[in-house]
Amino acid sequence: MTTTQPTTLPLTTITFPEIALRTRDAHKLRGYFGEFFKEHSPLLHNHYDDGRLRYAYPLVQYKVLDRIPTLVGLGEGATLLAQLFLRVRQLDIDCGDGQGYTFPVLAKHIRHEQAPVGPVGDLLTYRFQTLWMALNQTNYREHMDLDDDGRQQQLQRILRNNILAFLKSADAFRPDMERILVKLNIRSVTHTQFKNQSMLAFMGSFVTNVQLPDGIGLGKSVSRGFGTIQRVNE
Repeated sequence: MTTTQPTTLPLTTITFPEIALRTRDAHKLRGYFGEFFKEHSPLLHNHYDDGRLRYAYPLVQYKVLDRIPTLVGLGEGATLLAQLFLRVRQLDIDCGDGQGYTFPVLAKHIRHEQAPVGPVGDLLTYRFQTLWMALNQTNYREHMDLDDDGRQQQLQRILRNNILAFLKSADAFRPDMERILVKLNIRSVTHTQFKNQSMLAFMGSFVTNVQLPDGIGLGKSVSRGFGTIQRVNE
C-alpha cells in the first residue's frame, strides 16, 4: 500500500457523564434522538421520512461506553451534533420495565476534532469496546462450515471490508490502495441478544495498517453501538 499523510475527518463526540445506562440501551438512545430531532431523521436515525432505510455507513452513532451514554458524529454528522448540542436538556429512555424514565441532563461534554484517517506505514492495534457483529445470515452459515483457520481468514476478510466501507464514507479511500493488512485476535460470544434473536458476535482486538478514529463502529449495527473501537497504545 502506498502510504501518504492520512486525511482528516470531522468527528464530534457528546457524552452525558452523570447518566448511567446499560450497554444494550444504546438502541434506545437512537430511538429517542431519532424522534427528538425528527427533521434530521436521515442522519440521526438512518431512515428517510417515508420509512425507507438509508443504506450507507451511519454518520451518527449511539453508544453506551462504560455505562456513559455517548453520541458520535462523523463528517456531516459531526457538524449536525455540534449544532444540536445545546438543545439536549433531557433524555427520555424506556428502561425495559414497562416504564419510561426522564433523565435531566445536568452535565454534558462535547469534543470536536479533525481525526486523522487512512493508511499509514505502521501497524496499529485496536480493541473492540463493544461486541463486533461481523456475520449476516449468509456468511454465518459459511462460518459454521469452516475449520478454525478458515473462520479466521473469513473474519479478517470481513473486517477488512468493514474498514474499507468506513474509509469510503470518510472520503479517505483511494483506488490505488493495495490490500489493507488485518490480523485478528478475537473470541466469539455466542449468546448475544439482538432484536430478540441469539447472535454470534466477537470481542478482542486487531492490528491493521490503517489509522482509525477512536469511538467509531465497524461491522453491522454500528448505529446501535456495536463494533466500537479504541486504539491500544503499545
